[in-house]
Amino acid sequence: MENFHLPVMPDEVIGYFKPLLANDAVFVDCTLGGGGHAAAICRKLGPTGRLIGIEQDAAALKRAQEYLQEYPVTFVHENFRHLENIFNDLSVDGVDGFLFDLGISSFQIETPERGFSFRAVDAPLDSRMDLRNPTTAADLVNRMSEEDLRIIFLESGYGKWARRLARAITAQRQLSQIITTSQFADLIAATIPIAAHSKIHPATKAFQALRITVNDEVAALSEALVVAVHRSNITARVVVISYHSLEDREAKQTFKYLSGKPLPTFHSLERELPPPPRLVSVLTKKPLTPSAEEIQRNPRSRSAKLRVAERVAI
Repeated sequence: MENFHLPVMPDEVIGYFKPLLANDAVFVDCTLGGGGHAAAICRKLGPTGRLIGIEQDAAALKRAQEYLQEYPVTFVHENFRHLENIFNDLSVDGVDGFLFDLGISSFQIETPERGFSFRAVDAPLDSRMDLRNPTTAADLVNRMSEEDLRIIFLESGYGKWARRLARAITAQRQLSQIITTSQFADLIAATIPIAAHSKIHPATKAFQALRITVNDEVAALSEALVVAVHRSNITARVVVISYHSLEDREAKQTFKYLSGKPLPTFHSLERELPPPPRLVSVLTKKPLTPSAEEIQRNPRSRSAKLRVAERVAI
């Protein structure tokens, strides 16, 4: 299992959590995934410590339950944006550490029927983390306006190609619905010259953009971070590992907001929210990134950025 899913920056995560890993400590892994981070935390927990593992992907949760069966883990099948309800259901009052390891797992990428990757031929264009979500990536591609498509592609780094890509999609769907990963990838490759994205396939960012939109990942993150900080004990730490500039920016700005600064205009939280009292101290002025050795061992870690905030007394 650990060979299939290598946790990203596990030493750095444990390093920030280490001062809090005492008896009776409560930790929450908000993105349980393959269970690698959760296992590392559990190995350091005191004998009466507890970990709550949240995972919205039912298949991933099942695998994690098998892997972590020897550890004191409470498993929750839910989106982490519902932290408030989860804590109320579990009668959790205070938490000592939160981990958000965002993005997509190797297991999800390498399961063709989930539609996260264009490697498989004729896989459904799906990209849902939680199959209870009624909206798939195919729904977005075939229903969103040209302008809305342009915006999500622009935010994902397509620059001047975003409009051309949105226009090509809306033209194609007038002829036939785009329902498979190969249809979508082939359309992008025919629209954007390979030279414009020479280091990666031109469809890579589009698939990422659709996944983030389908699962409403950016808004879910900021909502969950606010709840996490409010439900934290003093000196608790919130660790976020992101793999995309949108997620990293959201984590950075939400931590700034929770440290008592106004929201920026592009933030997904409600604009009229005044800054709260200073609730956190940001421990990472600049995000941590994986070492060269880790990137060599686990190439998928190369885009990771780690940020940490610590709960302070008001």
